[in-house]
Amino acid sequence: MSEQSCRLYLITPPRFEPGAFADTLKAALDAGDVACLQLRLKGENEAPPDADAIRRAAEILMPLVQARDIAFLINDRPDLAAELGADGAHIGQTDMAYAQARKILGPDRIIGVTCHASRHLAMEAGEAGADYVAFGAFYKTDTKEPISKAEPEILTWWSELFELPCVAIGGITPENAAPLVRAGADFLAVSSGVWSHEGGPAAAVRALNRIMIEESTGR
Repeated sequence: MSEQSCRLYLITPPRFEPGAFADTLKAALDAGDVACLQLRLKGENEAPPDADAIRRAAEILMPLVQARDIAFLINDRPDLAAELGADGAHIGQTDMAYAQARKILGPDRIIGVTCHASRHLAMEAGEAGADYVAFGAFYKTDTKEPISKAEPEILTWWSELFELPCVAIGGITPENAAPLVRAGADFLAVSSGVWSHEGGPAAAVRALNRIMIEESTGR
């Protein structure tokens, strides 16, 4: 475990070839502290991914992730997370009710909930028993069309009132991460800001960890 109070939450690219991506992922995971990896695949035109594509990606990537004591989460599909032995799932507001996801995954696996920019949705998720709440999008993102625009003060509000961890998501890069760490994010969820970084994914992970350590000590 790292001593820093904000940690990196990696999200996979929406489309990749798992065998070829494995080495890229290993380099990123070995470059610095990573708390978890969320497998978030998308089909063409934001269509839901094929279940077998999720299975194949998980079978290749999950052992690499879990061997490094990093949590492996699957987006949108608690059923596949349970089937494949993942550490948990992330669900959006339109995917599945939290109670149903918890019934599928049992009491011990991680379930995180997208709360957009809504304090009400976050409090509901926390009261229901979610393991973390995710706020965003904080910045413009190329990964998906954001439903909401969040401001850093929602992270401050949450972290001052609740013990439950909060995740900041949406367009985060090493260049714009610092204000979100200072605002109180427990995790920074990053996808293209790592995989498309001009210096390569490992350099992005190192840079984000450096920022999180520097900014965490000042908050």
